[in-house]
Amino acid sequence: MTDTTDAPASGSNAQALDERLKRLNAVERDKVAVNLRPKDAATLLILDRVAGGELRVLMGRRHMRHKFFPGAYVFPGGRVDRGDSFVPVAEDYHPDVLAKVSHAMKGPKTTSRARAFAVAAIRETYEEAGVFVGTKGAAADPRLGGEFAAFVERGVAPSLAPFRLVARAITPPKRPRRFDTRFFAVFADAIAETLPEGTGPSGELEDVAWVTFDEAKAKSQLPPITHTIMDELVARLARDPKLAPQTPVPFYQWVGNGFRRAEV
Repeated sequence: MTDTTDAPASGSNAQALDERLKRLNAVERDKVAVNLRPKDAATLLILDRVAGGELRVLMGRRHMRHKFFPGAYVFPGGRVDRGDSFVPVAEDYHPDVLAKVSHAMKGPKTTSRARAFAVAAIRETYEEAGVFVGTKGAAADPRLGGEFAAFVERGVAPSLAPFRLVARAITPPKRPRRFDTRFFAVFADAIAETLPEGTGPSGELEDVAWVTFDEAKAKSQLPPITHTIMDELVARLARDPKLAPQTPVPFYQWVGNGFRRAEV
């Protein structure tokens, strides 16, 4: 694992990067707000390749009662809970993915804490979208309960093996909520089961649906960081269609007076 360095860019790549940074830097900030410490969070992009080879991704619209991006179209995800570090998994990350998730980790740098990011993404995807990501037919682990009780009932064990880190982003200072988010991707064959209701029990996401990247980008209430991550993933899939675990991933964070993109 190398240290984070500025990603080389030239020609059309440089222009694309410039557009992404301008989009992120254009977001208004409350410069008198308290500078909060970012909370750990995780997001999951589930990719489904339909007939003809076009990819779709699972998204939903945040309920209007939310204070953070109400009505925005997003991928399932949310804050990492303390209990996520103690959830047993059927399979672990690929070693290269574990190294990337652990890179520059705030707080205790333990494997269980690194796992908590993907576990949180699995938990939130079930709660918000009604989708179980894991291994079907696995023996129920007696330690797996609480928010994962529905997994036990269906014989589904959380599995981190298909997870690929595709980006990391930290909310800039002077925002009312700040997150240090790992963005993961899995292909749709990682889905073990789906609730028939078409949404999750939390009700936090509405209008959950599979959409193409172009359809997603056309939505008016798409957060700039969501748009940016999609651009990054589309570019990566063009050169790395299977999402190899060793492929470097972008890391966006605020440095000085604007966002900086690095690679991990």
